[in-house]
Formats: sequence, C-alpha cells, structure tokens
Amino acid sequence: MEKRLYRSKKNRVILGVCGGLGEYFNIDPTVIRLIFIFLLIAFNFSLVVVYFLSALIIPEGPDISEKNEHDDVTPSGPIQHL
Repeated sequence: MEKRLYRSKKNRVILGVCGGLGEYFNIDPTVIRLIFIFLLIAFNFSLVVVYFLSALIIPEGPDISEKNEHDDVTPSGPIQHL
C-alpha cells in the first residue's frame, strides 16, 4: 500500500495540516507546528495563505472508527460495580 498525505483527524489544532505532515513523515506534529511558526514569523505571516490552501488541497484522513480503539477499555470507578 502506498503512503498518502492526509490532514489528520486526531492530531489537529486548526485544520490538521501540520498533524498530517507529522504523521506522513513520522515526526512529532509539535515539531512541525514549531517550524511552521518560526517560518510564519520569518515570512511576515504570508504562510497563512499557504496553510489554508494546503487545507483545501490535502484531503482529510479516512474514517477510522473510534469505537474500535475503545473496545478493550474496561470501566473504572463507581460504574464498574453496577
């Protein structure tokens, strides 16, 4: 299966572009966000347009059922005794 670039659904702050880049390159999305902020300041905030254009071009990630992630979770606290 070939690797594809998607906007992240789980690592998003605004639109998931930096989170998707982090997942694609196997880098922590926080590092991508910090690099983007430094470049944003260096280029006098003109990269905001690039960010929103990227959000329009890069498709959102495929639906991954969150229910499957929580199937093995056992309840804790008072509800487990009911």
